[in-house]
Amino acid sequence: VQLQASGGGLVQAGDSLRLSCAASGRSFSVYDMGWFRQAPGKEREFVAAVSQSGAVTDYAASVEGRFTVSRDDAKSTMYLQMNSLKPEDTAVYYCAAGRLFYYRNFRDYNYWGQGTLVTVSS
Repeated sequence: VQLQASGGGLVQAGDSLRLSCAASGRSFSVYDMGWFRQAPGKEREFVAAVSQSGAVTDYAASVEGRFTVSRDDAKSTMYLQMNSLKPEDTAVYYCAAGRLFYYRNFRDYNYWGQGTLVTVSS
C-alpha cells in the first residue's frame, strides 16, 4: 500500500489542523493505521493509531483530548484532527500502516507516507 500524507502547514498556538493520509494500492481496510511525528533532533514518536476495524483508537498522552484519529475506508483515507495546537506539536507528521498487536512501536509498521510538516508558532 502507498501512503500520502497531507494537510500540514504553519499555524498559531491554539489553532486547528486536519491531516489526511490517502492510501492506494492494496486494500486499505485490512490495515491498522498510525500517526507518528518527528521534531528536529528528536526521535520519531507515536501520536495516534486506529485499528483495522476502526473500533479501537490509541493516543499518546501528550495529545490525548486534543487530537482525534479516524478513518474512512470508503475513501481509503485516515485523518488526524488536531485541535488546541501547541508549539511543541511542531514536527513532521508521518502516517503508517501495518497489521499490529501493538500500535506504538514505529518499527512494527510496514508502510510509510512521506510526511507533512506542521509548524505551530507561539
